[in-house]
Amino acid sequence: MNLDPIDVILPCLDEAAALPAVLSALPPGFRALVVDNGSTDGSPRIAAGFGAKVVHEPRRGYGAAVHTGLEYATSDIVCFLDADGSLDPADLRPLVEAVTGGADLAAGRRVPVRRGVWPWHARAGNALLATLMRRQRVPVHDIAPIRAARRQTLLDLGITDRAFGYPLELLIKAGRAGLRIEEFEVAYRPRAAGTKSKVSGSVRGTLRAARDMAKVLRA
Repeated sequence: MNLDPIDVILPCLDEAAALPAVLSALPPGFRALVVDNGSTDGSPRIAAGFGAKVVHEPRRGYGAAVHTGLEYATSDIVCFLDADGSLDPADLRPLVEAVTGGADLAAGRRVPVRRGVWPWHARAGNALLATLMRRQRVPVHDIAPIRAARRQTLLDLGITDRAFGYPLELLIKAGRAGLRIEEFEVAYRPRAAGTKSKVSGSVRGTLRAARDMAKVLRA
């Protein structure tokens, strides 16, 4: 494990109910960089209270938030993690170890801890996208929001999407660049009570994400 603190970029939009548990669960050696995307529930104040560095990104969009976090990060290796409590921060460790061991990009493959955690419409859309990725020789089974890579490697990919297509563009460009990608199973848990997914929380959200990702696939 790298001895220097590793920045964990957490895009955040109204995740006040989840942040205390998520930030408290970060393993030693990881530091939170919360990118607030216009929260109205006090998320930035809560994040700062738990010791996170808070950055504000007024442009709405998952890609806008995570890329701003990438620009503000200072560690050699960076991680990405949703701030909703659905993923265990401890699962960042094996991803970082893979990168220090030679992988260019380590990504999570979500495994639901029980039925109903992953709505059918979101799971079906994700499976289709992952299939398309593998046809492009990108060895993933999930477009997951938990990743680790070297910061400069990601910046060099030149990702331009600032909406839900960001992680898909990242994988496509990583594959085209010949990067070594490793995938790890991670537990996928229910979101923290009081929060709502911007993607899987509704069919509309899933369709909006699918639209953004379709644009990336056509590019």
